[in-house]
Amino acid sequence: MPGFLFKKLHFKKILNHEQKKSAGQYSSSVSLSQNLEENLRVLREALGSSSDVIIRDMKISSDSNIDAAVVYIDGLVDRALLNHDILRPLMFNLQLIKDNLSHNHKSLIDYIKSSVLTVGQITVVQDIDRVIARVLTGHTAILTEGATRALLIDAKGWETRRIEEPKNELSIRGSKESFTETLRTNTALLRRKIRDPRLTFESLQIGERSKTDVSIAYVQGITPDNLIEEIKQRLQRIDTDIILDVSYLEQFIEDSPSSLFPTVGSSERPDVVAARILEGRAAILVDGSPMALTVPFLFIEGFQNPDDYYARPFFAALVRWVRLLGYLLSIYLPGIFVSLKTFHPELFPTQLLVSVAAAREGLPLPVVLEALLMLLLFEILREAGLRMPRSLGQAVSIVGALVIGQAAVSAGLVGAPMVIVIATTAIASFLVILFAEPGALYRFIMTLAGGLLGLFGIVLVSIEMLSHLASLRSLGVAYLSPVTPLNIRGLRDTFIRAPLWAMDSRPVSLDSPNTRRQSSGQMPRPPKS
Repeated sequence: MPGFLFKKLHFKKILNHEQKKSAGQYSSSVSLSQNLEENLRVLREALGSSSDVIIRDMKISSDSNIDAAVVYIDGLVDRALLNHDILRPLMFNLQLIKDNLSHNHKSLIDYIKSSVLTVGQITVVQDIDRVIARVLTGHTAILTEGATRALLIDAKGWETRRIEEPKNELSIRGSKESFTETLRTNTALLRRKIRDPRLTFESLQIGERSKTDVSIAYVQGITPDNLIEEIKQRLQRIDTDIILDVSYLEQFIEDSPSSLFPTVGSSERPDVVAARILEGRAAILVDGSPMALTVPFLFIEGFQNPDDYYARPFFAALVRWVRLLGYLLSIYLPGIFVSLKTFHPELFPTQLLVSVAAAREGLPLPVVLEALLMLLLFEILREAGLRMPRSLGQAVSIVGALVIGQAAVSAGLVGAPMVIVIATTAIASFLVILFAEPGALYRFIMTLAGGLLGLFGIVLVSIEMLSHLASLRSLGVAYLSPVTPLNIRGLRDTFIRAPLWAMDSRPVSLDSPNTRRQSSGQMPRPPKS
């Protein structure tokens, strides 16, 4: 009942917010005036007295009888483009501008746009709010006396990071490109991978203060229309001051924010995002973030790697099973060891039981507390290795693990078998990076359950985890698809990786309007003799 009331109140709050936005309570449009000084006064009041706001006054026409102004943010525009293709044409084509005015062929703004400026993307606007918003994103505005319209020129230019190799999703045989912090560079990388005219990028701005540019990427006819509408609705109802990264958006649009498992995918690789888009998903890119979100996101995607599709299918299937086994070990191994040692020692082989008992002789801590402390120590070392400078991080984590582990065993604080179990768990936890966070939490839960209730506690937690996974949805798609609900054709890219020529259809669970990915019957055969 409390959960139902909370959902009703939350829905009512969203509905009121949408009604206010539609009624204009959040924003109002102010038209440009014919008086240039009045327009500049409004701009100065809105942009403040910041030193990087440049308002360049000038005279247009050979008689110098028309006032004009160029407005831009220093550091957000390409100075060479500004000087060569905007200011220079305006100041050196004075006679042409005068002749146009004398013959009254077209308005001054239209003539400057069509016959004076030598830049590509120019937009004509009539309200001053759009001028302010675009100038803050790197556009250059041109205003003239007597005109109720302004020109907005896309002359963006700032220092950007070059395209580098992925740092988190390494690949042996695949592409070595990764996204950068520039939105237009990221869309170009996707456009290079998908040269389909139906590839669409829909843009919007989110953030009351940051005005962050967000782009939704999808292929018309492959991505379901209802999925795109749902994404738009979830993005448009976000009302916050600032969006700095795609991780901000992920927390606003995910289906189950209280779940430990992610229901929104992310990747820094253009080839991975392009492949997911062509399966029927949609991608969300944010200006300033080198990652892209993909939705829907399924549980099995956490165990997939780009190299799986570049390697031979039998080896790719083996590697996937290794990842799955490693992830299970990272969650269950400490808990099972603790439960066997505490409640079920008879399940140990005799020789192993003797060795473990001898190693624990004289240890001061219970085995469950010993395991929890060692797991906590591992998390501390891992976090220190990530946050310290790169030149020191690996050395600190490796040396810290070796020195502290050996010192703890020598001092008789922990047993050698426990060090082996935690070390194996630590290595296995890095096989599936996407699920590292829920894996760490469930590792502690399993260990505590094994220490309190034995194997019975581990079974209870496992049932809870599986039922939770089965109940999850990612934008309406079952999280455990195609395992449950079961789809036989979809299993060709889950626990195994079928040959590429056999995967002729898109995942059924994504409900793509175009299910055919390639022609069937493309199995290679030797030439006929």
